[in-house]
Amino acid sequence: MSKTLGAAEQIALRGLLGALNDTLPSAMVSAWEGALWAVPRHAFLPERIYVGDDLEPCLRTKSPGSWLRAAYADGPVVTQVNDGAPHGDDERWPSSSASDPAIVLRMLHMLKLSGGHRVLEIGTGTGWNAGLLTHRLGPENVTTMELDPGLWAQAGVNLKSVGLEPTVVRGDGAAGHPDGAPYDRIVATCSVRHVPRAWLHQTPPGGVIVTPWESPWLCYGLLRLVVDGEGGASGRFHPYSAFMLMRTHRTDLRIFRDVVRDEHVPVESETTLSPWAVAGDDWAAQFGIGLQLCDVWHTWHDRPHVRDVASRLWLATTDATSWAAVDWDGRQRERFTVWEYGPRRLWTEVEAAYLWWRMVGRPGPGCFGLRITPDGAHQPWLGHPDRLVPVLG
Repeated sequence: MSKTLGAAEQIALRGLLGALNDTLPSAMVSAWEGALWAVPRHAFLPERIYVGDDLEPCLRTKSPGSWLRAAYADGPVVTQVNDGAPHGDDERWPSSSASDPAIVLRMLHMLKLSGGHRVLEIGTGTGWNAGLLTHRLGPENVTTMELDPGLWAQAGVNLKSVGLEPTVVRGDGAAGHPDGAPYDRIVATCSVRHVPRAWLHQTPPGGVIVTPWESPWLCYGLLRLVVDGEGGASGRFHPYSAFMLMRTHRTDLRIFRDVVRDEHVPVESETTLSPWAVAGDDWAAQFGIGLQLCDVWHTWHDRPHVRDVASRLWLATTDATSWAAVDWDGRQRERFTVWEYGPRRLWTEVEAAYLWWRMVGRPGPGCFGLRITPDGAHQPWLGHPDRLVPVLG
């Protein structure tokens, strides 16, 4: 039995349900609406959450109204920063959150659950998503995994507080949980740069895997795979999500610490392709580029204290062996100076990737899919599994 909701919580939850019914592409099924009432989101949030772009702390005891509004807003709530390590006021970065309720429900819908389905969740976090699954399927059918020891312990407490006790495992989600396999469904609440083979091995033919996706170029999109009978899987991407990267998939790279060296002598050239076309607000372009350049990342450097350079786009490979920079002089936007170093010409590759994306009609994420072969190779495709996306580099 769930915690009894007070008047303020009931009003807040009704507001969230109204917002979700306006946001979701189809009406919420009664089973999930019942789960939202039985597994109240606020019961899974810590005393201290972090709000706004600056991740300002918000304490329930000091600002109960603001805290409750955040708990039932149709948006993510940051629940941990800096992996739980001590930090200064200017050093906060998000490391765990309660996901946007609309995205949570979209992903649950994508699982196409039926009674008796056995589910493995990767990334317990607060435990709220596991609670919704457990209310729907029963504790014997839900296993959830969390790497962070503090989050793992607290999630177990949170779940028990609402009368739910699925199997809560501490461990690396990339390895799955073979002791409980097979699973009819695997769902991740963190993004991945490749689908771990363990997930395929622990899902029978016809089983479904739903996971947020990230390329080093862009964190964006959901991937829904159906496992085949040959050790592989295939499925489509879907838009409208951005999740924190699985911790074991992170690459901690910085341009001036890890990539660029004083002794590097780059090759200079010029381009007419705007850096904002490939690394600006067009997420469809960035998604298409990310599928082709699966080991290239970028970062902006405004006002880099270089003569005649107002803004610079940096590109680098994840192995830090090649890099490029594209400079804007702050005046005209017709020609840009390019610097490239290393065995690969990264800006040349980006230009080719962007040209291909334009030539095939500027497709969005929903037009793409991914095939995983029995040997683990990832093959992105456009429109149909036989139409492979060119992978550069």
